Amino acid sequence: MGLTNARFYANGAFFWDERAATLEDQVLMPVQDPIEMGLSIDTLLARVNSAPYYPLLFEKAFGSTEVTELRVRQALAQFVRSMMSYESRYDKGRAQVAGPATAFPNFTAQENQGKALFFGVAPGGGPPAPGACASCHGTEAFTAPGPRNNGLDATTTDAGVGGANGNTAQVGLFKVPSLRNISDRGPFMHDGRFATLEQVVEHYSTGVQNHPNLSPQLRGPDGQPIRPNFTAAQKAALVAFLHTLDDPGFARDLKFSDPFIR
Repeated sequence: MGLTNARFYANGAFFWDERAATLEDQVLMPVQDPIEMGLSIDTLLARVNSAPYYPLLFEKAFGSTEVTELRVRQALAQFVRSMMSYESRYDKGRAQVAGPATAFPNFTAQENQGKALFFGVAPGGGPPAPGACASCHGTEAFTAPGPRNNGLDATTTDAGVGGANGNTAQVGLFKVPSLRNISDRGPFMHDGRFATLEQVVEHYSTGVQNHPNLSPQLRGPDGQPIRPNFTAAQKAALVAFLHTLDDPGFARDLKFSDPFIR
């Protein structure tokens, strides 16, 4: 899952199943996980303490050279919160208009078509179309205030949030990631089943399944899953719009590069 604008996820939880209530809880879980880094907290602190460059950095950040688990958590969490993207072509277009539903002057016709589909803008005005992408990715951070089930399967193959918190109403629900800088983040979905954005769009076009906990944003008035059956041109337009959320400057920002490469 990408870290771009992670600080703006409204309920503050992390991982696909939201088992980490805060970013401070999350940052050391991969460090201790045997499948990932497999370190104990004591080993981690010993390694940090033994590095010659950390005492000065801890002193600058916290006022003393002492290395503690809490300070490591705070430092890592604040670094992740610093990863903010705000200079994509979408951002530059958004700054020129009153709202995202208006055509952006810096977009191509195809990109504006994709944006209209994404936000569910009805031709000639009118209420947004049901099932629009923005119903779950509608904030300027392109995420949602809580987890969703997006109809990947008709039955539960992964309990998701419900498996982590025991809430049966949230079985099969997963965190909604930001779509910013999504182009280079494949494979997609919580289980990585889609290799391309085109496959993602096809899922929402024709493949949404009737899971018992399917999010209401993806159900029509008849209670059935919404499958808009986009045309080939509409699907291409949606993918073109998603590319406007890329921020090359963010990807190249030296603040987020490896500090140990000389």
